[in-house]
Amino acid sequence: MPPPADIVKVAIEWPGAFPKLMEIDQVSNADSTNFYITEKNRNNIKNGSILRLTTSAMAQQLHERIQSSSMDMKLDALKDLANSSRDITFAQEFINLDVTVFVPLAAFPYISRFGDLLSFTLTAFVELMDHGIVSWDTFSVAFIKKIASYVCKSAMDTAVLQRSLAILESMVLNSQDLYQKVAQEITIGQLIPHLQGTDQDIQTYTIAVINALFLKAPEEKRQVLHILILYLHSSAMFSVCLKFYFSLVCQNVIRSNKPINDEMAHQLYVLQVLTFNLLEDRMMTKMDPQDQAQRDIIFELRRIAFDVECESNNSGSIEKRKSMYTRDYKKLGFINHVNPAVDFTQIPPGMLALDNMLYFARHHQDAYIRIVLENSSREDKHECPFGRSSIELTKMLCEILKVGELPSENCHDFHPMFFTHDRSFEEFFCICIQLLNKTWKEMRATSEDFNKVMQVVKEQITRALTIKPNSLDQFKSRLQNLSYTEILKLRQSERMNQEDFQSRPILELREKIQPEIMELIKQQRLNRLCEGTCFRKISSRRRQDKFWYCRLSPNHKVLHYGDLEESPQGEVPHDSLQDKLPVADIKAVVTGKDCPHMKEKGALKQNKEVLELAFSVLYESDEYLNFIAPDKHEYCVWTDGLNALLGKEMTSEFTRSDMDTLLNMEMKLRLLDLENIQIPEVPPPIPKEPSNYDFVYDCN
Repeated sequence: MPPPADIVKVAIEWPGAFPKLMEIDQVSNADSTNFYITEKNRNNIKNGSILRLTTSAMAQQLHERIQSSSMDMKLDALKDLANSSRDITFAQEFINLDVTVFVPLAAFPYISRFGDLLSFTLTAFVELMDHGIVSWDTFSVAFIKKIASYVCKSAMDTAVLQRSLAILESMVLNSQDLYQKVAQEITIGQLIPHLQGTDQDIQTYTIAVINALFLKAPEEKRQVLHILILYLHSSAMFSVCLKFYFSLVCQNVIRSNKPINDEMAHQLYVLQVLTFNLLEDRMMTKMDPQDQAQRDIIFELRRIAFDVECESNNSGSIEKRKSMYTRDYKKLGFINHVNPAVDFTQIPPGMLALDNMLYFARHHQDAYIRIVLENSSREDKHECPFGRSSIELTKMLCEILKVGELPSENCHDFHPMFFTHDRSFEEFFCICIQLLNKTWKEMRATSEDFNKVMQVVKEQITRALTIKPNSLDQFKSRLQNLSYTEILKLRQSERMNQEDFQSRPILELREKIQPEIMELIKQQRLNRLCEGTCFRKISSRRRQDKFWYCRLSPNHKVLHYGDLEESPQGEVPHDSLQDKLPVADIKAVVTGKDCPHMKEKGALKQNKEVLELAFSVLYESDEYLNFIAPDKHEYCVWTDGLNALLGKEMTSEFTRSDMDTLLNMEMKLRLLDLENIQIPEVPPPIPKEPSNYDFVYDCN
């Protein structure tokens, strides 16, 4: 009879004694994971748990000990409180007593002697507030100022600084009123020094505070920050803006080779999204076809590409100049050849695409001119239109990087390479536009294939980003290995690993085909043994004396072998091989160190390559035929073939490779007619028997 469901076997631990095994009902006790057992969670007690008995009035005792005049007692109490506060049951009881007990403790002047006291105080405070039982608006401005002062001090205990940053972040995120008070007490400039250190936890919490301040900032302040950073973006002072302190963190992490935990990855991701959102203004700005400054950018693209100067109004007729402009704008790949400014009225990507094109033309001039002239010299249907490609590529990159979107709470997807260059997005575009042109040529695309090319390019970019390259150069190197041919191979491989190919019918088909494939491999191995192989004889002095030849008879019953004076040019006939070994006499096939000729005196000194190519055929009582294969392929062929003759399994790596190749090919051939057809998971039901069998033909 099974034991009752509410009876569990646990170890009860009394302070100062060994745990004692007992069977108990699921009642109130404390687990070693420091959570208290209540009516709500007592069903979580599992067999084998260690429960520790404790007093039920622990919260009251800690509350009294914290207010003790003895500094040592106060310190011990705070240490216990920091550990116990993770449990919501305890937290509820303690907060009901008086959570404001922390305010005078947190305001205690920081002295190195009392560093632990303040550290445990702030730790317990963070743990208690994380349960969301008490509103953050409960605390005064004086308390906020004191916490902010710990962050602003140049020399501060790491634990105190970390907890203070965590408190400030929670205040900002949980209350708009507290955001305004915190923003008055602390500035971005005071936070930057914490990012220049080497402590990864401090960097993580600092970025979290910066992110919180930015996310909670009112719209007008965000706009001011956008304008400031956009100004810095076009100046030599750009290194002092958002990307500067972000790059400090990334560089420190990269140099130290530290693993990035989930919390830091999330904060870096949030900051990455906020940084890319600075591009949103340009992405959502339409081009005004009548704006001369914007039109001048297009003139500059034309001038760089074709090395022409802007003609004066008096040079030639208006019609002639219009014709020249139209011709050049067509070569540049714009959709509207007469007025290319119209191409940039679509949002997104708006003016951001034109910014990228100008950056590429000025900073990668040779590549820009090559792409434009190379495509303008092709037939119209085979040219890769630079203007149209740049606009669509910019739009695609914004989608991939989620430009203009708010950060997700659970996402940790950040890319360090975007913060190793002052103009990282523009450089990213420059790499990708050259990739697009390369892929266009590899696909031999025409104008009708434009969308297909863009899909392949998007796949190349996203696959390269999955490895999280640390620099733009690493990203570029990764793209070089993702050619169109490689993308096709990856697609095919992934298709074979899709759920459809792991379904029960497909797996059953594979199992059914495997014996056929294995028999095919076996016949190939035996045919190779019938052809025979020339082996070298190696003496104890490792000097290669002469050759010998071995082959299997056509009826697979006898091994013919014999010595040769020199290496043969083709097959050696059976008649010239004097010695014979009946297959029925073979007892076993051994390889490597188990071979008799590898155990002889001095054999341990044999080089590794010889050892890996050695195998022996044992027959009668103590007789053996020793082989050293000329290469790994012949070794696998012969060991597989000999094992097949003995009725044993062929286990070489060549057999596994051949099995995978042939099995996949056979599966693809058999499933050709099932393209885009849903394969059922279970066989169709067997219909009911008919009421009679009168329809059956009577042969008699």
